[in-house]
Amino acid sequence: MDRNPSPPLPGGEKEEEEEAAAEDCIGSTMYSKHWLFGVLSGLIQIVSSENPKSSPEDEEQQLELDEEMENEICRVWDMSMDEDVALFLQEFNAPGIFMGVLAKSKCPRLREICVGILGNMACFQEICVSISNDKNLGQVLLQCLYDSDPPTLLETSRLLITCLSQTEVASVWVERIQEHPAIYDSICFIMSSSTNVDLLVKIGEVVDKLFDLDEKLMLEWIRNGSVQPLDQPQEGSEEQPVFRIVPCILEAAKQVRSENPEWLDVYMHILQLLTTVDDGIQAIVHCPDTGKDVWNLLFDLVCHEFCQAGDPPIILQEQKTVLASVFSVLSALYASRAEQEYLKIEKVDLPLIDSLIRVLQNMEQCQKKPGNSAESNTEETKKSDLTQDDFHLKILKDILCEFLSNIFQALTKDTVAQGLKEGQLSKRKCSSAFQNLLPFYTPVVEDFIKILHEVDKGLADDLKESFPSLKVQT
Repeated sequence: MDRNPSPPLPGGEKEEEEEAAAEDCIGSTMYSKHWLFGVLSGLIQIVSSENPKSSPEDEEQQLELDEEMENEICRVWDMSMDEDVALFLQEFNAPGIFMGVLAKSKCPRLREICVGILGNMACFQEICVSISNDKNLGQVLLQCLYDSDPPTLLETSRLLITCLSQTEVASVWVERIQEHPAIYDSICFIMSSSTNVDLLVKIGEVVDKLFDLDEKLMLEWIRNGSVQPLDQPQEGSEEQPVFRIVPCILEAAKQVRSENPEWLDVYMHILQLLTTVDDGIQAIVHCPDTGKDVWNLLFDLVCHEFCQAGDPPIILQEQKTVLASVFSVLSALYASRAEQEYLKIEKVDLPLIDSLIRVLQNMEQCQKKPGNSAESNTEETKKSDLTQDDFHLKILKDILCEFLSNIFQALTKDTVAQGLKEGQLSKRKCSSAFQNLLPFYTPVVEDFIKILHEVDKGLADDLKESFPSLKVQT
């Protein structure tokens, strides 16, 4: 026989239950405070139960995370992207609990999740400031950069990028990192040995941000590997590797390129930042093997990877920032060619001219405005986006034109003749070059016309007719 249904709760009891349920919700979410308390309490219990003098068998168990606990703490990780949850975790002193986990736990998965939750919480400014100003937590988080677990390193890098992007606390993290010289070795080791491209991209973003924020730190890291340590290793002791920043950056860039060249942007920008100081340029060119490897990688990228002849011109919009970095570094290295044997090869000039002019031609196509298009005049946001794109394209154009003018000044009569024969200096390409170089580089163009006149008088006269502003005596 079926049981009769229970009678409905009296109105007062139902309202009390609804009020209790509402009070248990975190902010405006449906997440339960009571459930979250339970998970955090479980975390505290896990850390408290770990014995620092445990046996090897116990340590092996500590490396594993209970499946039910992992599922629950992963839910907290997902939830922490919500600001109400993040603020509640902050109020409940969850960062202190996570600090305890990171300081004591040997479980890689648990450490990864705890850093990941802190990374989500740091996305909110108020919490980011609080986490950053906690000196003890800051020290523990920097210790995570010495971890051997790639997922933990990835989450640590993500958290650092978030904090370094907050102007209010960025200097706090820069100072902490400067106080820990071993972080340089750890980051260099990751860049030079890791095959985890996601990690390499994130650790590259950390280095890029650090160098962009603090030139002094960048100079320290450039000089770190330039001098061999005075103390010789004792007999029987393991010799420590001496890391130099440029080879490590180069190795990471090669690894990233092998998986997806479009992710190279960050490493190319790091190299560009290095060339903004004389020590950085010397760090690249001073060691012939390193300088040659950097040159060959970047030369191959512009000649065979980015903005190629078969690519639609619009691809320049996607590649403009990485191209600006690559050509900027190539230009800086090219300027030091007198000192470097690997750059004293005229064969590099024509392929570079071809690449530079191809990018300039694509730029002209990208900058053509649609005529009387209804879409182009509607939204202010689109106008501002176009302005931002134009700004980056202008930076790229300035770099291209300066580099192209330097190459033009180095051209010999034989190289010009070869360029005419192979097509890199056709009338169309010369016209594109002149259109971009004039009027700022008029003397360079006039000198080139003089050489061209000796090789192909007809082409030189045609170009002078197309550009009447040129006053060339031939």
